[in-house]
Amino acid sequence: MNPGAPNYPMASLYVGDLHTDITEAMLFEKFSTAGPVLSIRVCRDLITRRSLGYAYVNFQQPADAERALDTMNFDLIKGRPIRIMWSQRDPSLRKSGVGNVFIKNLDRSIDNKAMYDTFSAFGNILSCKVAQDENGTSKGYGFVHFETEEAANKSIEKVNGMLLNGKKVYVGRFIPRKEREKELGEKAKLFTNVYVKNFGEDLTEEQLRTMFEKYGKITSYKIMSKDDGKSKGFGFVAFESPEAAETAVEALNGKEIIDGKPLYVGRAQKKAERQQELKRRFEALKMERLNRYQGVNLYVKNLDDTIDDERLRKEFSPFGTITSAKVMMEDNRSKGFGFVCFSSPEEATKAVTEMNGRIVGSKPLYVALAQRKEDRKAHLTSQYMQRMANIRMHQMGQFIQPGTSSGYFVPTIPAPQRFYGAAQMAQIRTNPRWPAQTPVRPGAQGSANPYGTIPTTYRAAPRPPNQSAALRSNINVPRPITGQQPPNIQGRPLASQAVVAPAGNRPTTYKYTANMRNPPQGLGISNAAPVQQAVHIQGQEPLTATMLAAAPPQEQKQMLGERLFPLIQRMYPDLAGKITGMLLEIDNSELLHMLEHNESLKAKVEEAVAVLQAHQAKQAAIKKE
Repeated sequence: MNPGAPNYPMASLYVGDLHTDITEAMLFEKFSTAGPVLSIRVCRDLITRRSLGYAYVNFQQPADAERALDTMNFDLIKGRPIRIMWSQRDPSLRKSGVGNVFIKNLDRSIDNKAMYDTFSAFGNILSCKVAQDENGTSKGYGFVHFETEEAANKSIEKVNGMLLNGKKVYVGRFIPRKEREKELGEKAKLFTNVYVKNFGEDLTEEQLRTMFEKYGKITSYKIMSKDDGKSKGFGFVAFESPEAAETAVEALNGKEIIDGKPLYVGRAQKKAERQQELKRRFEALKMERLNRYQGVNLYVKNLDDTIDDERLRKEFSPFGTITSAKVMMEDNRSKGFGFVCFSSPEEATKAVTEMNGRIVGSKPLYVALAQRKEDRKAHLTSQYMQRMANIRMHQMGQFIQPGTSSGYFVPTIPAPQRFYGAAQMAQIRTNPRWPAQTPVRPGAQGSANPYGTIPTTYRAAPRPPNQSAALRSNINVPRPITGQQPPNIQGRPLASQAVVAPAGNRPTTYKYTANMRNPPQGLGISNAAPVQQAVHIQGQEPLTATMLAAAPPQEQKQMLGERLFPLIQRMYPDLAGKITGMLLEIDNSELLHMLEHNESLKAKVEEAVAVLQAHQAKQAAIKKE
């Protein structure tokens, strides 16, 4: 590579035209013979993991990469010649067109290697490719990308017009598609070749020439024929000047000549250009139709099999003037949906309001404004993505409830309500959560630090000093609770409201929520509130984030500890009190997450056990000393 050439990543090679079954191991076996290989990656589809037909090979030394490029290019792997070039990740060089040459009218027998051998005499080649169809057959044109513009110009000068395998080839500067389309648009104004069709099988070429020669000098004319020699009904006439061609188009296009058929005369176009123009017309027609029927066309589905076009029109006619009503059919049977088009958006809106959900025949109708397939697909995709996002949010945890200063998390999807009657609540609350002699934090009665000098990594939650004694003294007192839902329970207050049950000598009072089901007579329930998901622990009162946020700070840890203790006791009965106390130093939002996700709780418990064991080992070592 000469010093004045662009700076390419010399140790990285692009390998293209690969068989879909080629793997990294096969390429390593091939390229490792040229030198130490740093890495190989076959590019694959993200979903199907099927090979995209190209790979990147990175060598440790640039000399090894150059050796592989010179000696292995177009070698066969699995019956296909591989195409190797320097890896150029910067797309600006590829898209600039500098040094890029276009070749057409190639013989079908010329492949990548033959074209590479032909053009390599003019300079270093970065890329060389003959265009192929899906069967691997040459399309008759290709591209050669030289390292320098001088080499490209030299190849155009020497090869353009030469015979390659008996065919005269064209070699010219590569023109990007946008510039090519712009150039074709300018050429469309100046044309000499005229396309003629719709003249039947009886018109001869001499008659065609006589018809067009009055408008200017003709250089050639031809009627296309079938294999049996009969006319296909179209042909071409080439004039010497663009003015003559334009005059012939204006004079003869639409003129009735044979059998009263209008003759079509227009500028001759290539297939790609004609397809592009037809596509543009179709899109314009589709947009015009969409704008015309926007807000007036209704989509009706869930139709009974007995409903036809007339019945559909009759059902919707009371709401306004109907321009069309159609039930979609297949094999003379209704497909279950159709369309009704009104003359104004107001009529269509009224029909949607009145007819959606109305039973016609034996089925309730679904009526909505008709949408384009693309819009409907985008809408359904958006709904699906939103639904999946909510599910993922629910699985991962909770989002922060807006408007709460405490920053607690609440679940995204409310859980079904569980209802408890007064009799069941009184029966369930008679037993405490755990034995009174087993406190949540052992030693809390006697010292401010029940865990001695146990080192922890947990952040302590602030607690008012004047309330700590009262909090510790209340640990062994059972809180009023509700249990798990018994079968056939008719109703209970929601978890977002406090329930006071008989305990000791307390008065029997019940405070029911504002939106409970089957309230006692005379409560005057109003202003229903949405139900929140609650944490349900066996033998515990359901806990919600709202309840936690509403409680005083000194009681929040108490409420969480009462629900953590039985879960930890199942895993480590002897250490449940200490572990519970350690975990309560964690932020409340994470504690809620641990209560709802057992895996997270297990991980934190194991971490706390490891800390305790390390502390015990350290204390034992100190005693021995």
